Amino acid sequence: MSHDAHEKNDSIFKVGINLTIACLLASAVIAGTYALTAPVAAKSKIELDNKARKELVANAQDFKAVEGKEGWFAALKDGKVIAYVVPTESKGYGGAINMLAAVSIDGKVIDYAILKYNETPGLGDKADKPAFRQRFAGKTAENLEVVKVPSDKNIQALTGATITSRAVTKGIKEAVEEVTAFAATQKK
Repeated sequence: MSHDAHEKNDSIFKVGINLTIACLLASAVIAGTYALTAPVAAKSKIELDNKARKELVANAQDFKAVEGKEGWFAALKDGKVIAYVVPTESKGYGGAINMLAAVSIDGKVIDYAILKYNETPGLGDKADKPAFRQRFAGKTAENLEVVKVPSDKNIQALTGATITSRAVTKGIKEAVEEVTAFAATQKK
């Protein structure tokens, strides 16, 4: 009887050792894979981020992080700042709408991109479509107001998605106001 108990304990010990070795080997493989792919992934993320900024400010040659402004990038052409790409957020019908807004140094909307949202399919999700985004181009903060009746000066709401329209407009307006204030301090 004691011999069987000893073999059982020995067997459990061997299983424990084998599991420990398997876990250590798996951890080493995962760590090695991460060490090899992390720099590639970081470089790829930078390239994708720059591509997204380039889509917002097509005539920019380069983008430079703005010191002291988290997530802000200055769009450069011939070494001069021509616009800023800034993150903004507003609360829509389905929750937070995270966006990137491109604003010229004279305080006019160039374009925007919605990064994350949870709006109603077929209604609020149209806020990311070019037809709606083009309504913002060239507008200053004073003209960023949602209206239901079409107007060249303001933003016409999306049919059936007034809350989303107001949320996107509010976020873009706040970005324009921040960029306008920041650009004024840079001219001094």
